[in-house]
Amino acid sequence: LLVVPLSANAAVDNYVTRYLQVSEPISLKVSEQGDTRLFSPDDLSTGKRLFEENCLNCHVGGATLPDPSVSLALNKLQGATPARDNINNLVAYFRQPMVYDGNEPSFWCRQVSEKWLSQAQAENLAAFILRAAEKAPGWGAESF
Repeated sequence: LLVVPLSANAAVDNYVTRYLQVSEPISLKVSEQGDTRLFSPDDLSTGKRLFEENCLNCHVGGATLPDPSVSLALNKLQGATPARDNINNLVAYFRQPMVYDGNEPSFWCRQVSEKWLSQAQAENLAAFILRAAEKAPGWGAESF
């Protein structure tokens, strides 16, 4: 009988360690004021799973299929009004999607209520998107 111990990182998605380069907790910006919070590899793996379950149909590889001019690339997230380059603003966008310039509601993206995703789940989803925008090769590229 061979007994193989389970790794503490058994739940960590290989994409998170390989492409997002996260093997221990990382600091991500949570507010426009620059406050940060640590997100673990497990948090980002959960965020990736939530992205695959809820966002992948329209956002393959960080692209935005309904509006290719506004991807999930970091520069596009930073250029939105308000900027969507931090956890709080990205979660606020999930809760009440607005067009890129923030002037009116967006009907391209579904509104994510707390009944659908808890605050912690929404934050993990946002953390995955932000880290992918920072590190994933080709994330949000203008062309495939």
